[in-house]
Amino acid sequence: MNTPFQNFPKDGGRMVYVRPIQVADLPEDLREQIGDLEVIYAVHGADGQRLALVADRKLAFHLARQHDATPMSVH
Repeated sequence: MNTPFQNFPKDGGRMVYVRPIQVADLPEDLREQIGDLEVIYAVHGADGQRLALVADRKLAFHLARQHDATPMSVH
C-alpha cells in the first residue's frame, strides 16, 4: 500500500492520534492492497478524520512528525 498523504493539514503544531486497525474491519478494496498484515495503524486528526493508513506504528509516528504534527497513541 503506497498512497500519498494529501489529507494532512498544512498548519503546524497539530495533535494527531495513532491507533491500531484490524485489517479484517476494512473495506475489501483496502484489504486487497494491504496484503497479509492483520493489523495496520491509522493516523487521525483531532476532529476524528482519518488522515492516513500505514503498515506499522513506528511509521505512523514518523509520518505525523514529518508533517509537523504531534502523535499520540490511542488504544
